Amino acid sequence: MSRASLDVMDAGLKREIEAKVSAGERLSRADGVALYASDDLAWLGGLAHEVRTRKNGDRTFFNVNRHLNLTNVCSASCAYCSFQRKPGEADAYTMRIEEAVRLAKEMEPAGITELHIVNGLHPTLPWRYYPRSLRELRKALPGVALKAFTATEIHWFEKISGLPADEILDELIDAGLESLTGGGAEIFDWEIRQRIVDHNTHWEDWSRIHRLAHAKGLRTPCTMLYGHIEEPRHRVDHVLRLRELQDETGGFAVFIPLRFQHDAAGDPRNRLMNQPMATGAEALKTFAVSRLLFDNVDHVKCFWVMHGLTTAQLALNFGADDLDGSVVEYKITHDADRFGTPNTMTREDLLAIIRDAGFRPVERDTRYREIRSYDGPDPARREIPTSIDA
Repeated sequence: MSRASLDVMDAGLKREIEAKVSAGERLSRADGVALYASDDLAWLGGLAHEVRTRKNGDRTFFNVNRHLNLTNVCSASCAYCSFQRKPGEADAYTMRIEEAVRLAKEMEPAGITELHIVNGLHPTLPWRYYPRSLRELRKALPGVALKAFTATEIHWFEKISGLPADEILDELIDAGLESLTGGGAEIFDWEIRQRIVDHNTHWEDWSRIHRLAHAKGLRTPCTMLYGHIEEPRHRVDHVLRLRELQDETGGFAVFIPLRFQHDAAGDPRNRLMNQPMATGAEALKTFAVSRLLFDNVDHVKCFWVMHGLTTAQLALNFGADDLDGSVVEYKITHDADRFGTPNTMTREDLLAIIRDAGFRPVERDTRYREIRSYDGPDPARREIPTSIDA
């Protein structure tokens, strides 16, 4: 896309979009494409912040969670993924359930309220491994919510078990499942998807499984992987598909834009390494446009591991109102060392980051119920410009 095409948005269209946002009117597909074509980042941020403030005030939500990946063995070889390993590779692993419980228990002293579990599509693990894992984890950590499995994994469980997703979800819920994860969405448009995804879970099955989960009372996140080979129109299409499903079910609690990451070690499994990563400005634009389009979801989350802490703080002024919590280890994508991002943060770290960005921290549970509200930023910490002669 040329620079010239980015520089111009008709003033009348700007006023029209502003009026729609001010009135709480739904934006169209054409509006979304036009927003991405604008390079007026301050204007986009202001509109998105207006919506964010209307929905959530000065609150920024977080929860203290830990990520646990039971296996990295995967039958798929998706173009963006450095996590997957094939059976027999030196660093392939599959945890015994007892080992997973031990690792989870080690996380307990940090006061975690959520365990986030995502895995590879293991070609030989039996279906029963998964509900048994949840039962044992729930027994070991009875006060910790289990957010587990992507729609892609549920679709895989259908294949290996011969059971329909309806029965699979019932058994997982009985074992302790409180929410699916939002992964496996990537970009739904088939033009892009067929070039980056190497499994059989596409929009039809992804939406079917989340629809089922919502019907059973689960509230789930939804995601979008951006900044690889897709174009802005594909991002707009992705959000509008989710918005339509949300109109139907009301079951999405949060939308999470995920920035595609280069692998820090140059792992050849990540076959999109020749694509430039999205800049910080593009990330902020994506948050803003997503917030403006996705009018029927309450929350937009910034996963700081994939954006870096500075961009994550700025995103709170571009529509985001939630920061993903403390992560001990996140292996699905690398930990963004180039941004100086730590691989773990405490509750206190998150409080400081949110306050430093000018917002009031609110700790939540998996269903976005408030656990505790904290004081906002201390005005005395604000820097006051002074004369150099003072």
